[in-house]
Amino acid sequence: MAEQVALSRTQVCGILREELFQGDAFHQSDTHIFIIMGASGDLAKKKIYPTIWWLFRDGLLPENTFIVGYARSRLTVADIRKQSEPFFKATPEEKLKLEDFFARNSYVAGQYDDAASYQRLNSHMNALHLGSQANRLFYLALPPTVYEAVTKNIHESCMSQIGWNRIIVEKPFGRDLQSSDRLSNHISSLFREDQIYRIDHYLGKEMVQNLMVLRFANRIFGPIWNRDNIACVILTFKEPFGTEGRGGYFDEFGIIRDVMQNHLLQMLCLVAMEKPASTNSDDVRDEKVKVLKCISEVQANNVVLGQYVGNPDGEGEATKGYLDDPTVPRGSTTATFAAVVLYVENERWDGVPFILRCGKALNERKAEVRLQFHDVAGDIFHQQCKRNELVIRVQPNEAVYTKMMTKKPGMFFNPEESELDLTYGNRYKNVKLPDAYERLILDVFCGSQMHFVRSDELREAWRIFTPLLHQIELEKPKPIPYIYGSFLLFPGLRRLDIPLTTALKGVLFAENSVSSAWQRLRPSIFVSIPYAFSPAGAPPSFKCMYTLDFSVFRTVLKNTWGVLLTESAETSAAGLPTPIL
Repeated sequence: MAEQVALSRTQVCGILREELFQGDAFHQSDTHIFIIMGASGDLAKKKIYPTIWWLFRDGLLPENTFIVGYARSRLTVADIRKQSEPFFKATPEEKLKLEDFFARNSYVAGQYDDAASYQRLNSHMNALHLGSQANRLFYLALPPTVYEAVTKNIHESCMSQIGWNRIIVEKPFGRDLQSSDRLSNHISSLFREDQIYRIDHYLGKEMVQNLMVLRFANRIFGPIWNRDNIACVILTFKEPFGTEGRGGYFDEFGIIRDVMQNHLLQMLCLVAMEKPASTNSDDVRDEKVKVLKCISEVQANNVVLGQYVGNPDGEGEATKGYLDDPTVPRGSTTATFAAVVLYVENERWDGVPFILRCGKALNERKAEVRLQFHDVAGDIFHQQCKRNELVIRVQPNEAVYTKMMTKKPGMFFNPEESELDLTYGNRYKNVKLPDAYERLILDVFCGSQMHFVRSDELREAWRIFTPLLHQIELEKPKPIPYIYGSFLLFPGLRRLDIPLTTALKGVLFAENSVSSAWQRLRPSIFVSIPYAFSPAGAPPSFKCMYTLDFSVFRTVLKNTWGVLLTESAETSAAGLPTPIL
């Protein structure tokens, strides 16, 4: 068998460039202008300028592309270069290319709500080579509070009269359904939907984009991708760091708005959607909207909220809890961890729980989609077999792997869990995986909206979460504490005295043997069985999401941890390990 030779970056980019530039989008004008609104900010410095450089370096931008920065600060191109170049990762061999890149850059200072400032910006663009007829792409790397003023002024003063105009809008797209609708209606009154690119950078990640190919280009998955075979779907997003001085900004939004309502819900759509008629942008987005319409509003009793506390044994930032951040309001109940159960109420997914989990200051950096299959019917191995799982690891170390049972090597006839593993770092050596922003910004140049959020899609996403968000803001339920940098749901005390509700939620959202044991005993862990309870002191609407046969749950804890659980809804045990997230 001939040895596979990896393509060089130049070869890969050459092939990609040839494919992309066959269309008409790049030939409507010889000149393209990429305008960064908010050029002095962190997003521009760390992401947007480096991304445009990488695309330019790899020859993926149109030949005559100019970059114009715009912000209130009085800066020069030299200032922009000084603050952004450390993030370029440029090599000494790329020095001449880098000089050429910055020669195409310019900067205009102006206010965001001043019409005269935008007229100066337009005059500046017209003065560039063929600038008056150039295609113009506006990136709003700005806080949402100025979106309305900026888009209004762009529309009135800065639009190309010959080339196309496109606008990239960064999340958050509002705070709830009502504010999102106001913003969408405002932008839609100025731009057509095919001019608006609502960017969620997770849709640019390699493995998120791979979900459609895995599902619809492999026959083996078609017959099993349904409720008859899949017991639950778990979508996870973990970060190992806290707010680190940015808690004031985070506290305005919380983890549900920051991660769950967008990143995780987008991944859910790609897992659950039906096969689109084609890879046309609207065909794909039509199917995503259909999925969202099948999901009911989140109920508070289907939610777990957590907030990290300092680790007394940690170092540096790990010793500080969320409330220790000086920018966080005193006594804030904003969640830094959330777990939610959603159901897609259609024929394919009826009764299958989609568990969305996300949090800060956890034990690792991880984002993944995990499909857990039902137990094998007619067990002949005396409960030695674990459930099969298909895992798509988005980050770090992109991978697709299947957890399955095989015979343990040797003389005995015992099953053990093994993996069929496609880790990209091993299989695709020397292949450059583009940054998510690279893919998405290039898509905007190409006019592809497949990986961007459409207005009706955004509205459905907010419909699902807005009632919960309003209820949390009104009732302010106290989140469960967990230690910074750990995978514990609540602090590891020597002696636990916690409500049964808390213990149960920890177990069922865990990734440990207790969760596995519970799932084996109760294949559908979300089935209502006669025994209900609510957490002491919680608002009436925030009841435990589970009802269960108490004796079964007590047996699980006893057999796994040696814990005796009383029906008084409290547990007490010396040296009990705590459930993990």
